[in-house]
Amino acid sequence: MKLISWNVNGLRACVVKGFNDYFKESDADIFCVQETKLQEGQINLEQAADYHQYWNYALKKGYSGTAVFTKIKPLSVRYGLEEDAEAEGRIITLEFDNFYLVNVYTPNAKRDLSRLEYRMDWEDRFRTYLLELDKLKPVVVCGDLNVAHAEIDLKHPKPNRGNSGFTDEERGKMTTLLDAGFIDTFRHFNPELEGAYTWWSYMLKVRERNVGWRIDYFLASTRLATSLTDATIDCNIMGSDHCPIVLTLSI
Repeated sequence: MKLISWNVNGLRACVVKGFNDYFKESDADIFCVQETKLQEGQINLEQAADYHQYWNYALKKGYSGTAVFTKIKPLSVRYGLEEDAEAEGRIITLEFDNFYLVNVYTPNAKRDLSRLEYRMDWEDRFRTYLLELDKLKPVVVCGDLNVAHAEIDLKHPKPNRGNSGFTDEERGKMTTLLDAGFIDTFRHFNPELEGAYTWWSYMLKVRERNVGWRIDYFLASTRLATSLTDATIDCNIMGSDHCPIVLTLSI
């Protein structure tokens, strides 16, 4: 089973920049996107005609949003956290025979960290939600988690210490989540690989020089370890300030 996750930073814009070609060529069993930035009826993806489609739109126009395209029809679908309708359209959960898939776009703490407190509360609620799912079936989490967990996960860790996405608080929440029973699948296969990033600033030549951050992840319940086949980053795919990430499972 091949799964892909991509923060497209505006799906309509990404389609103009080659999204459909990548979608078709990748031939994923499940394709998850974050930051769709659109409302219902604003796009028709002909390439996804053979997929079951699930969308979670933000109430605010042109903001946030998630979607999942899957060849395998899920047993059930949930939007948001159980106790929260998630007006920002950040979570879609699909239940399959052997696992849950959670597609997520984690809130950004903002440059001035004005949303860090909200982010910390959200992280706790999200972790509780995942652990409740994990009691029933193994869980695969994918998406833009908006944190570089370790110094190896960004080009310049020292000057970015304390900045949004690399605060001790955000990194600590990721550690807590992993310690609760989840695997960072990319680091599972590439524990010491440097220069592996999924997001680059739009500033001049930043991506060309690979001055990036790894903030997009596939996480998996620890009991799925033997089912993990590979986890990769399609860093050469353009169309967004993020690139797609890929997970293959034998499940």
